[in-house]
Amino acid sequence: MNAEDRLAAFEKMLSAVRVNHDQADRNMKQLKAEGKEKSATYRQLAGSKMQYRNMLSMYSLYGLIEDDDI
Repeated sequence: MNAEDRLAAFEKMLSAVRVNHDQADRNMKQLKAEGKEKSATYRQLAGSKMQYRNMLSMYSLYGLIEDDDI
């Protein structure tokens, strides 16, 4: 894999991480509005959201994205 392909793959992965983080956040807000904060689905989404947030934080730590992009 050359550098150009690697960059394209990273950008694709970064986009997917952001989309999944935002989707988990929206779903959690919906469940919270329905009073389902203690449901298994809510807790799974919370775990996923933390994982995606951690990935974004690591990208920021290594200078791959700006802190404002998190």
